Amino acid sequence: MAWGIDPPSRPDVEDEGNELKMIPLWSVILSLVVFAGIQVLSFWGRQNSMPHRGNPVMHVVGSYSWGAALASYVLLIGYISRDVKRRNMSAGIWMLIVLVMPGGIGAIVYFMLRQPMMTRCPSCRTEVASGFHFCPQCQFQMKPVCGQCFRGVHITDVYCVQCGHDLTRDEMPARLRSHSD
Repeated sequence: MAWGIDPPSRPDVEDEGNELKMIPLWSVILSLVVFAGIQVLSFWGRQNSMPHRGNPVMHVVGSYSWGAALASYVLLIGYISRDVKRRNMSAGIWMLIVLVMPGGIGAIVYFMLRQPMMTRCPSCRTEVASGFHFCPQCQFQMKPVCGQCFRGVHITDVYCVQCGHDLTRDEMPARLRSHSD
């Protein structure tokens, strides 16, 4: 955190900070090189052109904008290169789509069509989509749910946000009850 204060840990909520760790080091370095290269080429092109036409402030703003846009695109490609493997998708095909389709359309298509994250059921080891509350093979409870409407709830909730059911009356498995005490 910015002030050195850690947020309270919640085992039922994924850590959003892990997404930035998905960007590989090669992508970070390449994006810095791309940004610096755009700035150098822009400065060098401005110095070598004899008649200085246009507003120099707009030239600098444009240079930074193009540099930031291309560097961000390189970071996005790096993120997709790791995310596609994490979701058990074909890395070669998706990297080709992202690189070949112009203007970032390939990245948009990837985010629209990517597969859900898969986890393994602790009971039977079946691959299960991360959004499932129960395993479809052995009915093991993967996430806490309301005992009345069976919609997902947070472990720390006392009442269901969907139907208002008192969650303390539900018989939760011991592994989920230990988090709510």
